[in-house]
Amino acid sequence: MAGTDAGVDAIVGLGNPGGQYALTRHNVGFWVVDLLARQHGAGFRGQRKLHGEHARIDLDGHPVHLLKPGTYVNRSGQAVQGLAAYFGLRPGRILVVHDDLDLPPGVVRLKRGGGHGGHNGLRDVVQHLGPDFLRLRIGIGHPGDRNRVIDYVLSPPSADEEDLILDAIAAGLDALPVLFDQGFERAQQELNSRPGPAGGRNGT
Repeated sequence: MAGTDAGVDAIVGLGNPGGQYALTRHNVGFWVVDLLARQHGAGFRGQRKLHGEHARIDLDGHPVHLLKPGTYVNRSGQAVQGLAAYFGLRPGRILVVHDDLDLPPGVVRLKRGGGHGGHNGLRDVVQHLGPDFLRLRIGIGHPGDRNRVIDYVLSPPSADEEDLILDAIAAGLDALPVLFDQGFERAQQELNSRPGPAGGRNGT
């Protein structure tokens, strides 16, 4: 039986607004919430008070807010804080979906709390909301040189990498019913023990 903290009330995808960024690695958070909205027949609408685009879906029998911040990634905190304040949401009931340079394409992890790991979007969310929100980390790999990171995250993945990222996204979405029905720890265990693209494991 899941505890009272099973599930989430909102899922926020991090990404940059504008068509020129839509297919880039930095926008995989947008990919996730866009896919959720399509699957549930929902459409995003701009909400000035939320500093972004908002949709609402029914997920596993529970109403869930979806948000795409209208700011650039490194200013995402204003939108997340606005969502929490407007709907009275606790940080621990908000799931932020983001790209992760420290994980290879095809790997996805679920995490609760912690630091920002150098991700400027997470850094801003932590500054506005505190660290206690949930995170769905979608691996995009690393270019191997920190001087190339900006160009790398603002570029589209290769076709093979995109397939791996989409597989990871599918696994992340498959874990959401587990999150609601059995709680965070069980969903985290399932995702983090999932075989990786090379037959390894995601780790913890």
